[in-house]
This record gives sequence, C-alpha cells and structure tokens, in this order.
Amino acid sequence: MSCLLKNFDAVTQDLTRVCQECGRSPDSLRLLAVSKTFPAQDVEELYQGRHHLAFGENRVQELKEKAPRLPQELQWHLIGHLQANKVRTALAYAQWIHGVDTAALFWRIQEIAAQLQATPRLLLEVNVSGEESKFGFTPEAALALARDIASRPLSAPLAGLMTMAPFQAPPETLKQVFGGLRQLRDQLEQIRGEALPELSMGMSGDYPEAIRQGATIVRIGTAIFGHR
Repeated sequence: MSCLLKNFDAVTQDLTRVCQECGRSPDSLRLLAVSKTFPAQDVEELYQGRHHLAFGENRVQELKEKAPRLPQELQWHLIGHLQANKVRTALAYAQWIHGVDTAALFWRIQEIAAQLQATPRLLLEVNVSGEESKFGFTPEAALALARDIASRPLSAPLAGLMTMAPFQAPPETLKQVFGGLRQLRDQLEQIRGEALPELSMGMSGDYPEAIRQGATIVRIGTAIFGHR
C-alpha cells in the first residue's frame, strides 16, 4: 500500500474516532482532500484506491488544468480566494465555492451562474478570528448579506459558512473560532428562514475541535498528501 493511501486511511480512521467521541455519526462529516500543488496522479490514486470523490483546490488555474484530466464524477471544491474576473472559469469546474468573501463577489457569482445555468453551492468565508491577514466577511457583514438576500431567489444556493482558525492556535481559541462560526450560522438561518447545513472548518492541525463544534466539511491536505 502506498504512503498516500496509508495516510488517507489514518485520517479517515481518526475522523471516525473523533466523531464517535463527541456523539456524532461519521456520516455527518465530509472529508475534503486538499490536493492543491499536488499532481493529478495523486488525485487519481485516491480515486482509484479509495473511490474518494471530494477534492479541494486553491487556485482557479490549477483546477482548470487538473479537472479535465481526471474522472468526471469527481467533486471539486474551490477553497482559495476567488477574484471576480475568474468567476466564469471557476464555475466551469467547481461544484462548490468556499471562499465567497465579499458581497460583491457573491452577487458576481449569482450573475455568472445565471448566465451559465450553473448551480454551485456557496459558502461565505467569515473571518471569525479578526486576523488582518485573512480574507472574509466580518460576522456583522455576513449577517447584513443574509438580510439582503433573505427574500431573493438565488441561482447559486447559499449552503453555509467557512472559516480558518489562526495557525497553531491554542484549544480555547479554536473553540471560540469554530463555535463562533456555528453560532453565526444559527443566526443566519433565522434570518434566511431556511437551513444552512454546511460548516467548512478544520484542517490538518485543528480538525478535532472543528468536529466537536459542528463541522460538516473538514479540509485536510498535509495529513493526507504530505508537506508541500
């Protein structure tokens, strides 16, 4: 068995363990294998060896290069910062967009999605920690957008929220950031009057606390593919 498949198995086993420890079904959690900077051959190996379908890319150009070379049933998540001038290309390949970080970008995606008759699932990126180096809505801005779209039909549905915790943050900070995103999601659901089921949070170094706080998608790269 290759190192890549061993790593993948170890991660999936640990995800199951954490879910069971906090009383969750492992089926309530989606593993997103973050394949950014790694070759298409690695994606193919996980697909062939474990029939894993969900992969995450940071850059539109890299997604554009990889996706046509791989099986069509793969599900691509764009998780990095998306520039408005690359929305059309992104929608040609990505079924999920995690990094919707401004109202202007949200509405640009709606415009292009309507033109292309595309229905990507969108996640608002929220800068819960308040770090200046991170993209994302403030919680207040996310609430404002939710009020703005509460009664408007959307071409690309809003599925939930995404965040990143500070690097090597202590457990209490992780709890505050991930728990804060969950609480914000609950507020947005009340405003929208409908479920926003997805919480994309937790990476290789902090996913256990994210799962405890309700993550439905964890974005795991290094623990599976190795260091970049």
